[in-house]
Amino acid sequence: MRSRALTPNSGEGFFTDMTGVTKGNRAMRHAVTRKQQNSKMCLVCGLKNPYGLRASFYEMDNQELVALIRPRDEHQSYPGRLHGGLTTALLDETIGRAIMMKYPEVMWGVTVEFQTKFRKPIPLDVELRVVGRITSDNSRFFEGTGEILLPDGDIAATGYGKYIKLPLEKISDFDHDEQEWRVVPSASDPIEIDY
Repeated sequence: MRSRALTPNSGEGFFTDMTGVTKGNRAMRHAVTRKQQNSKMCLVCGLKNPYGLRASFYEMDNQELVALIRPRDEHQSYPGRLHGGLTTALLDETIGRAIMMKYPEVMWGVTVEFQTKFRKPIPLDVELRVVGRITSDNSRFFEGTGEILLPDGDIAATGYGKYIKLPLEKISDFDHDEQEWRVVPSASDPIEIDY
């Protein structure tokens, strides 16, 4: 039975996301509408990659995508800190996957450009929320922004990406069964997430 709600320890302070939208000083609770697929060996979502981040992705009722992750020791740069390249990979994957919420057919994005701003060190062995959204969408490209939130609700990093839309067969020889691309239910899947 899914009844878990994730909440920050505190969410004090206003912040402005990369689209210029000021968000309030309290985290808001959003309902999970759907869980997205994981794969076998992806660095970010691969469940059988021994060094992978094993992120779970949840579509929210406000048209944002939230990834939940708990980085481990093998993901560090400086002792006790998440590697900056993995920080960027998390933001890129979350923003890039957000396009999957907008189309009934499977839509994929390939990164054209990406920018990360690092604001605070990101610790290991804590649950992080990575939030992504689409800010612009046309026939060939889409753009999006996102943040990595610490357990207390503070923003540790922000990202902006531009992506080209391509069908999967033009990106890779992807066998859904071989790559184990599917939704993997878990008893710890939340029904709501505060952020």
